[in-house]
Amino acid sequence: MAGLRPGRCYRAIERPYTRKSKYKRKAFIKAVPPTKVARYDTGDLKKTFNTRIDLVSKTDIQIRHNAIESARQVIARKLDALNKSYHLQVKAFPHHAIRENKMLTGAGADRMQTGMQRSFGRITGMAAQIRAGATVFSVHIDAADKQCVLDAFQSAKSKLPCRCSVAVAAKA
Repeated sequence: MAGLRPGRCYRAIERPYTRKSKYKRKAFIKAVPPTKVARYDTGDLKKTFNTRIDLVSKTDIQIRHNAIESARQVIARKLDALNKSYHLQVKAFPHHAIRENKMLTGAGADRMQTGMQRSFGRITGMAAQIRAGATVFSVHIDAADKQCVLDAFQSAKSKLPCRCSVAVAAKA
């Protein structure tokens, strides 16, 4: 059954690469799949809040777009208890194309493929490259609703492949 490779295959940050070919049509990436992140800003976008809480990555990591969307859904579901009295922002934008060189297995597979020789791979997804100390999610709320956001971030940490910390900042 074909499926998604484990996240550990794509955690390390790698340099974006474009193949170099003597044929123009093969020298660039033609199409990338659409990102699975549905919304980057949710909640009440016009109201001004007095507290901002950030989910910050502790390590340099590459996070796939389906992991970001999964964590966003968990946070939004927990914050629905506030009756739209929040502003959730997704700060990590998946822009890095993830490639996969499919390998055949079974009898006769060695005669049907070239292995890793000149391999470029097909684009299978997108990822956001996050540096240590960068904000992944940011929530603007009133100070009274702080505990609800902290619980939401605690649930979302398990969806992300990195160690994260929570930073609370009061706006002046």
